[in-house]
Amino acid sequence: MRYQSLTEFLEIGRPALTDGPVAIILVEDDTETDTTLRHHQQCGFATVIALMPPQFPLPRDLQTTVHRVDYDATASGAAEHAVNSIAAAAKPGTWMYYCYNAEYLFFPFCETRSVGEMLAFHTEERRDSMLTYVIDLYADDLGSFPDAVSLDRAHLDRSGYYALARHEVAKPDTPKDRQLDFFGGLRWRFDEHIPPARRRIDRIGIFRTRPGLELRPDHTFSDEEYNTYACPWHHNLTAAICSFRAAKALRTNPASRYEVSDFIWHNSAPFEWHSRQLLDLGLMEPGQWF
Repeated sequence: MRYQSLTEFLEIGRPALTDGPVAIILVEDDTETDTTLRHHQQCGFATVIALMPPQFPLPRDLQTTVHRVDYDATASGAAEHAVNSIAAAAKPGTWMYYCYNAEYLFFPFCETRSVGEMLAFHTEERRDSMLTYVIDLYADDLGSFPDAVSLDRAHLDRSGYYALARHEVAKPDTPKDRQLDFFGGLRWRFDEHIPPARRRIDRIGIFRTRPGLELRPDHTFSDEEYNTYACPWHHNLTAAICSFRAAKALRTNPASRYEVSDFIWHNSAPFEWHSRQLLDLGLMEPGQWF
């Protein structure tokens, strides 16, 4: 199932969007593409779409189970354009999720429950979006893993996360209702190498389609209710996207590559690839789902 452009996919492959939830994977480089796709298949997504350069290889088993679309995910505005185009082509109310290669979704109890089960509960709570925290992963030995990517030796920060009030643009002294800007991880520890607009770790990574809805460049949506972390009456589910993306960027960018010799610090911990660790660290919230 391969399409030579996003336009071709939206014309021919639209039936794949009939049943959700749908995962959109934006492939920026050839790092851990296969593990990213398989991970999200195992999460229970009904459809997995890989937007990736045509020259990148894809294992045979994934060629028949993933909708591959030739696409430049590194172009300016590529993520918003792809997500908005695919969301507009799906029927209203379809649950969608997006991430990049070398990023892995974890949600409460994901080892024994599917993403569909989680989103069914979230729908019953009258929520149309879910806040996801992007938790930076990194290898513990940059000499052995110069791009900072190793699934077996992955580490994360167990502390250093914080939130600040998000204010109305037109009224700088007025905080937005149930919206916060979250920070931490490598983007916090190496903020001198990260543009201010990219330092946040919150992303509305899971959402329901709706006519006129638009994803914005800062990973928020045009409907402000989509950008809230919870409903007014109680805490809701949140999820985590465990990501090597920041570590890769810090090790690839010439301006930071030779300034960063190690990501390990006293608050590093081996990543256990289990939702319990993320729940214990407070990096996602089960809400009322037990």
